[in-house]
Amino acid sequence: MRWLLVLFCLSFTAVSQAAAVGTYNGKVIEKVLVLKSAHQLQLVNDGKPLKTYRISLGKGAKKGPKLIEGDKRTPEGFYWIDWRKVSDKFYLSMHISYPNIADAARARREGVEPGGMIMIHGTPDTEENPEQLFHTLDWTDGCIAMRNVDMREVWSLVPDGTMIEIRP
Repeated sequence: MRWLLVLFCLSFTAVSQAAAVGTYNGKVIEKVLVLKSAHQLQLVNDGKPLKTYRISLGKGAKKGPKLIEGDKRTPEGFYWIDWRKVSDKFYLSMHISYPNIADAARARREGVEPGGMIMIHGTPDTEENPEQLFHTLDWTDGCIAMRNVDMREVWSLVPDGTMIEIRP
């Protein structure tokens, strides 16, 4: 009887993981790659970009990786897309699992707070601040921002649990 329960649990896990796979043009999205210097977010399969988007970064983007809370830098390293929400201010938002273990350990050694709530999100779009104002600027507090049309597409293609690598 126990083996039947184990078999059921294993098959449920396999099915639920299979359902959480994003695809683009029939190819599995293995990870999201952010190239800060190029202002690009790429959906990657087999080491090759399937789709590339223009992004905006933190106001401190050209100063290296995120080091402390409030430095307005976008982190660098390996993380996960771990949850998402609809945002009144930023349209759609997907949370990045910053800080990772290395980030947290470095911050602890240095006696600082690493910060958090790093997201991939859309762009404000109001009469006084239309979306096109933001598209070519680094304006976030450390997040990765995209045009809302691009954010809708990434939201639909990239499931929670997808790896994200952020490079300088």
